[in-house]
Amino acid sequence: MKNMIVLVDENDKDIGQEEKIKAHELGLLHRAFSVLVFNDKNETLIQKRHSSKYHCGGLWANTCCSHPFPNEDTIDAAHRRLQEELGFDCDLKEIFSFTYKKYFEDSKLYEHEFDHVFVGNYNGEINPNPEEIEDTKWISLEDLKKDMEKNPDSYAYWFKKIIEKLDEHHKSIAS
Repeated sequence: MKNMIVLVDENDKDIGQEEKIKAHELGLLHRAFSVLVFNDKNETLIQKRHSSKYHCGGLWANTCCSHPFPNEDTIDAAHRRLQEELGFDCDLKEIFSFTYKKYFEDSKLYEHEFDHVFVGNYNGEINPNPEEIEDTKWISLEDLKKDMEKNPDSYAYWFKKIIEKLDEHHKSIAS
């Protein structure tokens, strides 16, 4: 089950399962989630993906992201991955979802995801999993956007898309 992901249609309706790497090789649309955690200074926690990741290793990305297992609620998967990757959990709420497809030349893999974006607030200790994450840092959205513009190749594709869409959904984050 751990290597299986949920295939979906354009409305996020479950249409089957596939082995994770095979789904990425074939570019099959699948369910995913991305989490953005903010602190009381309104900074977001970002992570540098471990170089050994199957794609986009060594790039900066949102707090955490992954795929729910078959028969696992997406929000439950988001909580699980916060614990597994960063050693903490916090309340989360979904603020939007979107679909994207991108081919990564370096890994010869596609990301074709129906991505559910969650936000949370946390101010405690972080314990990054060294097998998943090379580095973490808190950064203001203003500084993040400036750095993304200056160094776009340092950031994961989906993370840049999320940050673009955040402005459209800023009221959801504040409430």
